[in-house]
Amino acid sequence: METRILVVDDERAITDLVGIYLKNEGYEVTLAYNGSDALRAILSQEFDLAVLDVMLPDIDGFELLRSIRADHTYPVIMLTARDSQTDKIEGLSLGADDYVVKPFRPLELVARVKAQLRRYTSYGSRAQEDDGAVIAVDGLAINRDSRQVTVDEKPVRLTPLEYAILLYLVDHRGKVVPVEDLFRAVWKEEFLASSNNTVMVHIRHLREKLGDDAQSPRFIKNIWGVGYTIEG
Repeated sequence: METRILVVDDERAITDLVGIYLKNEGYEVTLAYNGSDALRAILSQEFDLAVLDVMLPDIDGFELLRSIRADHTYPVIMLTARDSQTDKIEGLSLGADDYVVKPFRPLELVARVKAQLRRYTSYGSRAQEDDGAVIAVDGLAINRDSRQVTVDEKPVRLTPLEYAILLYLVDHRGKVVPVEDLFRAVWKEEFLASSNNTVMVHIRHLREKLGDDAQSPRFIKNIWGVGYTIEG
């Protein structure tokens, strides 16, 4: 089955160029030039990844992201013409997986698409198995084979990135994981000054889904100035 990607941008030249590069990689690509067409595609089709422009003439990229995250966990890469930390944090808070600032090189975007799809395939693809080793920590259970997560036997739906963070912390339970190590292991990129905010936003999102109180955490504890830990 071909990998299906949605690309949304009101600048037709950018959308068409990105579409050509992705099709050359063997992906099945759906193009949309406004938010309304994109929303119809999101509601009626299945995708493996979406590339969303933030600034659209009708429904902006953040609203489209909300619509995707209401029912889907596939990766979403946001495009923006502004190198704004506010935009980035808002997108990450809503569940975006990556952010690319315009102007960008098409090959850079293709590389980021491939990286997100590798993570999606590893941590939460459509193909799932039924059985496998289960890790249990104080009511939190993770099935490595099916990638299913439950808290007190209630299912928790995580994005592939959130699952990767949780699994890495659980695999290192009982130890404090430095923020730098967590970022390099999950994002597969070099740690920069802005990377700390990226990790914090995703940890907050993950805690919310796990029902974890940041002030008195049951699962993910923050060791200030160092990193995070899940006690074994």
